[in-house]
Amino acid sequence: MTVVGVLALQGDVPEHRAAFARVLGPDGVVLVRTARELARVDALVIPGGESTTISAMLDKGGLRQALVERIGRGLPVLGTCAGLIVLADRLEASPGGRDPTTLRALDITVRRNDFGRQRESFEAPVRVEGLRAPPFPGVFIRAPRILEVGRKATPFAWRDTEVVGVRAGTVWGLSFHPELSGDPRIAAAFLRTNVPGA
Repeated sequence: MTVVGVLALQGDVPEHRAAFARVLGPDGVVLVRTARELARVDALVIPGGESTTISAMLDKGGLRQALVERIGRGLPVLGTCAGLIVLADRLEASPGGRDPTTLRALDITVRRNDFGRQRESFEAPVRVEGLRAPPFPGVFIRAPRILEVGRKATPFAWRDTEVVGVRAGTVWGLSFHPELSGDPRIAAAFLRTNVPGA
């Protein structure tokens, strides 16, 4: 049975757990807080939340190195919003904020909170490669902006003409929150594409 882990250090953990449970059933989703728990999963979700907190908790719990090693061995990872930031190779400095140490797993440059503050959150249609109509309902909350996509990453989701989703092998990153949409198509596509037998 396929088991997806949700990194449960901070952020939209219950929402991601529910989103993947809609695809796999409740027994197919577990919470990951330790390297031992990480070793048992077939794929991992890094949720939206506070990227600086998530990054600090990776170090505090001794998870960073284990996660880097598993990603290097091909672990499928989906990062949403703050999770995209944590996965990014490069961050453009955020005004007035301390930027987190990233995992450097996606060849992109990102700027945190670039779509506006909490009160400027919005929902917009997103075109996702491989998904049939209608467009995916993208929920953008203090969303990071993808400023540059390097040669080792490929865009696969767009809001109008702007890239809001990228992938590199089995590592996917999204600027928006699919777990808040009530639409399971991205979770299902991530599993179908990256986890044989899911």
